Amino acid sequence: METDDVLDGAPTADTAARVREVIAAAGVSQREFARRVVMDPSKLSRSLSGTRRFTAAELARIADEGRVDAGWLLGTRARERAAAPTVEVEGGRPLQIVRETVRLIAEHGFHAVRVADIARACATSSAAIHYHFPGRAELLEAAVRWCMDEDTARRAARLAEADDAAAELRQLIALQTPRTAQQRRQWAVWLDLWAEAARSTAVGRLHSEYYRQWRETVADVVRRGVGQGVFRAGLDPQAAALTLTALIDGLATHVLSVGGPSSAAAAADAMHAALTTHVTDTILAP
Repeated sequence: METDDVLDGAPTADTAARVREVIAAAGVSQREFARRVVMDPSKLSRSLSGTRRFTAAELARIADEGRVDAGWLLGTRARERAAAPTVEVEGGRPLQIVRETVRLIAEHGFHAVRVADIARACATSSAAIHYHFPGRAELLEAAVRWCMDEDTARRAARLAEADDAAAELRQLIALQTPRTAQQRRQWAVWLDLWAEAARSTAVGRLHSEYYRQWRETVADVVRRGVGQGVFRAGLDPQAAALTLTALIDGLATHVLSVGGPSSAAAAADAMHAALTTHVTDTILAP
């Protein structure tokens, strides 16, 4: 649940203007700035337009990223540059917290990860974690959003390398096959968060939005492939995307449940082969 409690006062109309200054000084788009402060882009947009109030945690993360005093954002203090951290953190403290949270979830599961564990991994205090993410639910939501953004960026990079829709689909399949340690960690997090999504409305909404975007990406590839003549004529892009993504989910779950590196590698090979066969038999033009 969001809170409108803020650091030393309540956000005013000028707060949005000051946040706009911070974004402009960062030299990035509003969406990219939202990603950096691990904030829903739509919430940032509404807060800047005055239809929503910034929360204390959001202002803390914005101040951290912009290296300004949080009190200045609220209009309670003169503008000051925030003191440099003792140890520089790549991407800033909020992103470090989220990245370490994702890593710990992958290794131990969400419900086994305590704020104290995250603080220890970040070489900071639990109070510093709560400063940026007051509650466990907010931290989980931020972790889900970060995973979504990272996965979307990787997909976009892979698709840009492909020559046609058939190559794009092969790239997507390779990206979703958990062969590397990083891919296995990503899948481990998703499996844990799927279960959490069934219990959490906020995470459930993010989960639904992510899968809508993911299936639409696959459907767009199928649509292009039909137009290029490399996929079967008359193929329903939405139906093909639903079937393929469901097959990927089921096979990846099996790969992660197999014990031992050699067994997991063999299972990943079998998953890739099964997906390739499915695409050849049902999607590629004869």
